[in-house]
Amino acid sequence: MKFAPEATLLRRLTVLPALAAAVLAAAACAPAEDKTTTTPATATGAPACTKDSLPLKNAGKLVIGTDKPAFEPWFVDDDPSNGKGFESAVAYAVAGQLGFTKDEVSWEKVGFDSSFAPGKKKFDFDINQVSISAARAKAVTFSTGYYDVAQGVVALKGTKFADVTDLAGLKDAKIAVQVGTTSLKAVQDQIQPTTQPKVYNNQIDAVTALKNKQADVLVVDLPTAFYVTAAQVENSKIAGQLPQAGATPEQFGLVLEKDSALVTCLDQAIGKLKSSGELAKIQERWLTSSAGAPVLK
Repeated sequence: MKFAPEATLLRRLTVLPALAAAVLAAAACAPAEDKTTTTPATATGAPACTKDSLPLKNAGKLVIGTDKPAFEPWFVDDDPSNGKGFESAVAYAVAGQLGFTKDEVSWEKVGFDSSFAPGKKKFDFDINQVSISAARAKAVTFSTGYYDVAQGVVALKGTKFADVTDLAGLKDAKIAVQVGTTSLKAVQDQIQPTTQPKVYNNQIDAVTALKNKQADVLVVDLPTAFYVTAAQVENSKIAGQLPQAGATPEQFGLVLEKDSALVTCLDQAIGKLKSSGELAKIQERWLTSSAGAPVLK
């Protein structure tokens, strides 16, 4: 409700006492001014997602979390801030959609397990090959998926596991895998090895186990599998990839603090990157083709 300026109101009080009384009564019942800042909405009711209206940890600065070391092909030279590598490029593309320049983005070191653990977060969102799952979504909020994941099986050349043609051929293998990953779940659910997989706290230790022949095969996401064979373990090859389990593919999502209102704007940003074809171009540039990695059934 809009009220007339004080001088005008006084003139009206002089000539229209009855109306003035009604106005004063209405004013007495009017709610106090609400100074809470809210995110502007579009005509459709969706958030406007302008930079100045985003619910951020630090106004005007976008804080992105990821692990260290930051592996290729997701990042290059262990430097998330250089914009090189699939996830660094995706992060800056999302930031651009939200109106941030590169110098308005800062990076926070966050361990893989810590990124989706319950509690307050130091980042606005985390990007670290974290697969969306119902269990994790109890503690954090996920954006829509930005990458559909397959699991790759890496073996040393010349071993019987390097030339397997189906999942049954891996049942007797000593399998190295990182704790807390969907790679571990895929091993347990799809391969169902006769001996328990060798579970390591981080990816480096799992890769080292294969390199030192403490394990017969290594199971990691497919892009990482290509990097392992190209740069980390000599005389290794991708034996194949595990089939996608279920009707919905495993997806990587951006991780946010539970119930963060920022998720709507991140979903919009990812949607625009998909529809424009930019996300596909980033994937084509930074992630190796899955050719040469047959699906093991």
